[in-house]
Amino acid sequence: MLTRKRGIVILIFTVYISVSMFGRNQSESVEDIQPNREDKIVIEHAYGESIISKTPVRVATISWGNHDVPLALGITPVGISAANYGVTEGEKLHPWTKEVLDSMNSEDTTIYDDIAGLDYEAISDSNPDVILAAYSGITKEEYNLLSEIAPVIAYPKNPWQTLWREKTRLNSKAMGLELEGIELISRVEKLIESRTKKYPEIKDKSAAFFYFNPSDLGKFYIYTPVDARAAYLKDLGLHFPESISEKLDISSFAIELSSENVDILYDLDLIFTYGDGNLLEALKSDPLIGTIPAVANNAVVLIEDNSPLAASCTPSVLSIPWYIDDYLTLINSAAENVKW
Repeated sequence: MLTRKRGIVILIFTVYISVSMFGRNQSESVEDIQPNREDKIVIEHAYGESIISKTPVRVATISWGNHDVPLALGITPVGISAANYGVTEGEKLHPWTKEVLDSMNSEDTTIYDDIAGLDYEAISDSNPDVILAAYSGITKEEYNLLSEIAPVIAYPKNPWQTLWREKTRLNSKAMGLELEGIELISRVEKLIESRTKKYPEIKDKSAAFFYFNPSDLGKFYIYTPVDARAAYLKDLGLHFPESISEKLDISSFAIELSSENVDILYDLDLIFTYGDGNLLEALKSDPLIGTIPAVANNAVVLIEDNSPLAASCTPSVLSIPWYIDDYLTLINSAAENVKW
């Protein structure tokens, strides 16, 4: 029996497919069910533009979460990068990705073992028509090498700064499914809205996502709103504090802050971070960080490091429905400790 969270993911997937395929014969191949599109697709990105001469059939994906877009749209990728964070031992895919891929009964998808570097040979052997990398950190050299295999959809401006909506829009457009991608975004937005309404305690709280190294609390990092995990907090009804954005440069995905400057965090309602109770105790015991009201009041959202939930904090159209209930429950528990 499917768990509730798995059921939500499959429901979104199957409802979308049932609508988008308009009664087509379910035995038809991917090649058969591709809708008619303009012959040429042009997508601009950080390295120029990619021209896809015809609607792609064989779709390869690399890096983080790009594969969830074709999967959610009923397209089985010919290749997927192995997950490098947040997977259970022995697994190479996140649970939301694996669930949908298994439901498609595909045995032909190659899992690229590219955690230590792109596996160009395996990608080439997949014979893709397009390579999706809208959310990635590929370099110009990597882009050029990949482009010798197939057109590559790189990030719009900066590495690792493509938010989930833009990732979905770019990747779906590259497959000739731009309108379907927009509809998919709308469905996920409605899901988020329905779930967040159940947790009014969270709404309008100020929040920021941090990285703390418990062995060196003299400094720490704050993920800014151009980072996917920090931007996702806004979707959940939270906002990035003006005390940070007005005083620090938030154009990069993360900023380093000395613990001597924690006073700019005194009006922060919620702190998000990877860690457990041991980290919280270390933060509370620190003579500087421990003075932050959110820390002192236990208004800290502790996310188990390297867990599937931690991975889902960098969201995709499949990970959001999978873990949103767990995430909101965790946030709500911390929000109940906010004191002003």
